Amino acid sequence: MLRTAILAFGLLAAPASAAPLFQAQPEVAPSKAKFALRDTLWKCGDAGCAAAQGHSRPAVACAVLAREIGALRSFSFKGEALPAEELARCNARAKTAPSADVRTAARP
Repeated sequence: MLRTAILAFGLLAAPASAAPLFQAQPEVAPSKAKFALRDTLWKCGDAGCAAAQGHSRPAVACAVLAREIGALRSFSFKGEALPAEELARCNARAKTAPSADVRTAARP
């Protein structure tokens, strides 16, 4: 009886479905489905990228993600979209086309 009461209370106390902390819609799908950036584990699929937890401020998490995977169409924190001007600053950090690495460039 006690076990049933504890289980029932646990089900009532738990949220029905936890929304991701961070969500993003990249311009181009990333090459990896799962990757870690700083303290955040990102999972990407057809619906975009999401992270359940992290300790970075939204603007920082957005910039770090954009630097890794490229420009983002949208970015949200706890279901609230980043304002357009903040998204633009985030995308200013987006990775660009790869440049020649000085260490690996051919030498004459």
